Amino acid sequence: MSRKSDFQAVFRVDFCYTGKIEKHMFRENKLDMDAKQKEQKDWFTIDRIDPDTVILSEYRHWEETHCYLLAGNERCLLIDTGLGICNIHEEVARLTDKPVAAVATHVHWDHIGGHRYFPEFYAHELELNWLDGEFPLPLETIREMVLDRCDPPEGYDVGTYEFFQGTPTRVLGDGDEIDLGGRVIRVLHTPGHSPGHMCFWEPERGYLFTGDLVYKDVLFAYYPSTDPEAYLDSLEKVAALPVKQVFPAHHSLEIEPEILGRMRDVFRELKAAGKLRHGSGKFDYGDWGVWL
Repeated sequence: MSRKSDFQAVFRVDFCYTGKIEKHMFRENKLDMDAKQKEQKDWFTIDRIDPDTVILSEYRHWEETHCYLLAGNERCLLIDTGLGICNIHEEVARLTDKPVAAVATHVHWDHIGGHRYFPEFYAHELELNWLDGEFPLPLETIREMVLDRCDPPEGYDVGTYEFFQGTPTRVLGDGDEIDLGGRVIRVLHTPGHSPGHMCFWEPERGYLFTGDLVYKDVLFAYYPSTDPEAYLDSLEKVAALPVKQVFPAHHSLEIEPEILGRMRDVFRELKAAGKLRHGSGKFDYGDWGVWL
């Protein structure tokens, strides 16, 4: 989840993802949505990574949230359910007739918006309280963020937006595995952006789904529920993996595994300089930045 600020615009990154996803077209800067984008009929943009893995993206909101549908022989896993402005379940149902469980990389509004459509969902043990009335932002603020730099569907009423609450069917911890039938996804507890943030690692394919831990834009580690020191520990963990492809929860899909080491190294330098702490400020590293 991101917070509104002028600083976000400084690090806006345009992108064109090539060579790895079928049918993906160039997406221009979404801050100033042009007429072509406003004519877009569908809320979700669907891209296929491979025959068993699909991206569902929400480009009409500045967050540009990406959700990932992973299919096994027996069932599917939906990593993040997006903003909740439109019904992601309807899109998923067009893509598979297998049972689908939802899991959020973390319990922020822009990652659990569609959870209400999935009776089976998983969450990390450290964020269960956020699903039970203790999320630290008021609903009015969340609704403002829903409409911030957004091209909503005609007639959309943000007054109907609710922050998802519920009891997960499975509570996850570091090292747990999710077996989809011939396809196993490993849970990595990667706190820093949030207490129970998780990345999802698929060793067989070398896929790493990074949520809000890693993406090309401003990394947010400045508000009270973030932990800059834990963020470094999490980057150490993922940078040590033999990753072949990185799949972030936001913004550019043109992102190579080498960024994991670059981010880790920067966080190491910030720590050595005594700056890896809340209040240190905003740092720009070209294709990404961090706000502490």
